[in-house]
Amino acid sequence: MTVRRRRVLAGAAWISGFSLLPRLAELARAAAPLATGPAEPFDFAALVRLARGLSKAPPREFVDETPPQLRALDYDRYRRIVFRPDHALWHDRDLAFRAQFFHLGLFFRQKVRIFEVAEGRAREIAYDPAMFDYGGNRFDPPLPADLGFAGFRLQFHTDFRFDMVAFQGASYFRAVDGRNQYGLSARGLAVDTGLPRPEEFPLFTRFWLVRPAPAETTVTVWALLESRSVTGAYRFLIAPGGRTVMEVEARLFPRRPIERLGIAPLTSMFQCGENDRRVCDDWRPEIHDSDGLALWTGAGERIWRPLVNPAYLRVSSFLDENPRGFGLLQRDQRFESYQDTGARYHLRPGAWVEPLEGWGRGAVMLVEIPTPDETFDNIVAFWKPERPVRGGEELALRYRLVWSADPAPPADLARVRATRIGRGGVVGRPRPPRTAKFVVDFAGGPLSLLPGDAPLVPVVTASHGEIPGNEAAGSRRPGAPAAFTVPEAGIWRVVFDYRWRETRPVDLRLYLRLGHQALSETWLYQWDPPAA
Repeated sequence: MTVRRRRVLAGAAWISGFSLLPRLAELARAAAPLATGPAEPFDFAALVRLARGLSKAPPREFVDETPPQLRALDYDRYRRIVFRPDHALWHDRDLAFRAQFFHLGLFFRQKVRIFEVAEGRAREIAYDPAMFDYGGNRFDPPLPADLGFAGFRLQFHTDFRFDMVAFQGASYFRAVDGRNQYGLSARGLAVDTGLPRPEEFPLFTRFWLVRPAPAETTVTVWALLESRSVTGAYRFLIAPGGRTVMEVEARLFPRRPIERLGIAPLTSMFQCGENDRRVCDDWRPEIHDSDGLALWTGAGERIWRPLVNPAYLRVSSFLDENPRGFGLLQRDQRFESYQDTGARYHLRPGAWVEPLEGWGRGAVMLVEIPTPDETFDNIVAFWKPERPVRGGEELALRYRLVWSADPAPPADLARVRATRIGRGGVVGRPRPPRTAKFVVDFAGGPLSLLPGDAPLVPVVTASHGEIPGNEAAGSRRPGAPAAFTVPEAGIWRVVFDYRWRETRPVDLRLYLRLGHQALSETWLYQWDPPAA
């Protein structure tokens, strides 16, 4: 499961990264993309009927569709192939959007069909080598005339040099915010992620790009999803801006029972941060696309779970009913935390999933996969319904995806700013054995209005082990939970020791209270005590 995931996700990360910087040298022969075949009536209802019908037929066998001369390209030669902007869909119209197409090759070996829909009629867009600048690559024999595409990207009129959204590889897609920087990815669907068997990767096999009206600032994309276990019809209504907002509607048709159906999956990368430096033999302080999972439960609790790069596959479930939202976020947006002028991790957007109708009982699941470096996406979050998914049924889903620096809805609560872990005990004194010190910083919300001597109480619990002095608020016992201001950083800091007896993972929980009122979100952390 891990190897297959890494191949797909590494490709998506690399290709979309350099797709933001196409060569804009002299480009020849301006022409609109060709259309093939007659225009046929088509709408989203027709797509739903198509997906439903395919679910009753034997599943397709997806094979490598790239010719040998493309399979021979290495990374550097493949990246020389760039789309000619003057061949973009809608480039010759006074519209706010343009679409460019990705070439098959490297990690992207499954052809997708792309259609334009105008006035209720769809025409397929044909591959034409004139659409691409091949950067000196030569192919013998020439590439097939019906080669097809690997996906597409959309651009908005504020600057047609930069991507707004890209759909490429399996059912993966990603978006930028107003800072024009890609980060994590989303998927149409996840099937059996994190189970002790190979994961199934559904594919978007056909796309329909609906031509917007001249004054429209939103664009609609329809997509057909196919896999061995499920088919689906997807509608994306995409609105760019300082935040990119997608309203997603999906109709799913499972062919068989699915043990773990992942709704609205998000995929990201976490190699190391201030809380986890297990794999960080690098000159940069931190390396990650996202640093935490944010949850807004159906009961209204706001939760922050810092991400880790574990030594083993780790799957966490956060049970809930009718969740209000969840997301993978990059809260630390300070350049000095990363020192990376190329990857620009400090500008990477987060993504927030907001159900547009009740999802019932289930769990937000977090899958953390060990990764040796930043080229592999190793974090997945999704919603898993409690009700078993049966073959032959139909599922309807609606949710909103928001991509931005701070996509989660605001709350009048302090937020976790940072998590650090070190040796327990007191400096200058004998250190107690099997003890770690946790330091959690909070900022914002009502904390900014409190005096430095406010009697804040850190409420800390552990699933097993001991937190010294936790039996009484305000305990002066060494290692007892304590909250105090750090004026230099504009934060409140909580420090406590944790003493373990067993080396199995411990779940820690913390929030700040003043009197009977919670002033912060809830910090959750799963930690592996060392054997020694």
